[in-house]
Amino acid sequence: MNRRNFLKAAALSVFGLATNSLWTRMRIPVNAYQYNLNYAPHLDMFRHHAGSNPIDQLNFMADQGFRAFEDNDMRKREVDLQEKMASTMEKRGLQMGVFVAHEIYWQKPNLASGDSKLRSEFLDYIKKAITVAKRVNAKWMTVVPGHVDMRQNMAYQTAHVVESLKQASALLEPHGIVMVLEPLNFRDHPGLFLKESPQAYKVCKAVDSPSCKILFDIYHQQIQEGNLIPNIEQCWDEIGYFQIGDNPGRKEPTTGEINYSNVFKFIHSKGYKGILGMEHGNYSRGREGEMDVIKAYKKVDQFI
Repeated sequence: MNRRNFLKAAALSVFGLATNSLWTRMRIPVNAYQYNLNYAPHLDMFRHHAGSNPIDQLNFMADQGFRAFEDNDMRKREVDLQEKMASTMEKRGLQMGVFVAHEIYWQKPNLASGDSKLRSEFLDYIKKAITVAKRVNAKWMTVVPGHVDMRQNMAYQTAHVVESLKQASALLEPHGIVMVLEPLNFRDHPGLFLKESPQAYKVCKAVDSPSCKILFDIYHQQIQEGNLIPNIEQCWDEIGYFQIGDNPGRKEPTTGEINYSNVFKFIHSKGYKGILGMEHGNYSRGREGEMDVIKAYKKVDQFI
């Protein structure tokens, strides 16, 4: 029996079924909507309902039936807050999703350059991110290789990126932690090295490590390449994580052109048990807008 089941059984045996409501309040409420996939909100998505306190926001997410949470800025938060958030997630049955592992170079070459100092800086970030991941029980961390080097052939740049990621994978593998590489679209992030899912697939195959996978951001890839379901199919064995956002606007599903019901149905049919991060804004403001997000996810989750 695993630790989670042991604690649940112990609670029931000591306090009896009559007090089981305490347990359900501490985890996902039994009357909450049961999502078919593990969608992960982020902080401030429901702040009009939950307030500004991160712990209250986590509890609100769990009350709505969400089973996961992601936080790009977790690495930068105070250790005390990281520990409190981790404790709350454990109590409420929320799995930690991605956080950004390192400083991203948006406008100048980083890993693509082959610069030994920049590589060492990146690997130092990875080492520190491992500590954060363990503290908050995270399995995944986001990596963005940075801007292209306009003075080098793309093949050389790819070799530089692969070598850096191989060294990072060697650090991550003993801990069972996975860095997920995020291709980003040309419109929002012009000039970056990693742009398309086939390119990310090629890089991951070259790195050849269970600790180096793809973060398939559906919003970015709709803009960059479209052809979503076939590309997800082609990349499947190298995808470690998904993120969500409709296009145009990068808001919740149903607000743009992407048929998220079909996309989620396909992902579910593949047996995906990982996390899908809700990395988007709310289409409408205030409490009503927050409820619209929840309604949208319930709507597109109705694919079975």
